[in-house]
Amino acid sequence: MDAALLRSVQAPLKQRYREDAESARVPARAEAQLNQARLSCRVVAEGREVEAGLHPAAGGDGSLACSADMLMQALAACAGVTLAAVATATGIALRSGRIIAEGEWDARGTLAVDRTAPIGLTEVRLTFELDTDADVAGLERLIATTERYCVILQTLRAPPRLAVVQRRVLV
Repeated sequence: MDAALLRSVQAPLKQRYREDAESARVPARAEAQLNQARLSCRVVAEGREVEAGLHPAAGGDGSLACSADMLMQALAACAGVTLAAVATATGIALRSGRIIAEGEWDARGTLAVDRTAPIGLTEVRLTFELDTDADVAGLERLIATTERYCVILQTLRAPPRLAVVQRRVLV
């Protein structure tokens, strides 16, 4: 896709969102089906199925997806798509690129070994490796703009209000 096509696709969307801000609110949803016997759950997204389970550091055998890795995959994917769109819109030619999202979590926290150990990712790094002839200033603008508009990155930087709801299913 070139810049002109990207603009032509996005122009009516931008106009609609200017005229009706509520129409710009896009729902995101995931659902997991439990498999208690395997201590896992199945997540279906866009017709693809992923089974997530315990990480080996928490007692898993490594055969199932790790939720922390899935979060890093979401970050890398969002940053990559955003970067590609920004590069296209600004005319920065990319021959190739790689976006690497990495994080760490402390298994002592999630396994209740040490109540003072944190639970969850405590550090996340996002690395951009780009093959381009763009100058340093252009690359800095590209990365800064990507950071600004990457939904997952911004969600991690400024966590949303979070609600946990419990429902009992009566059979």
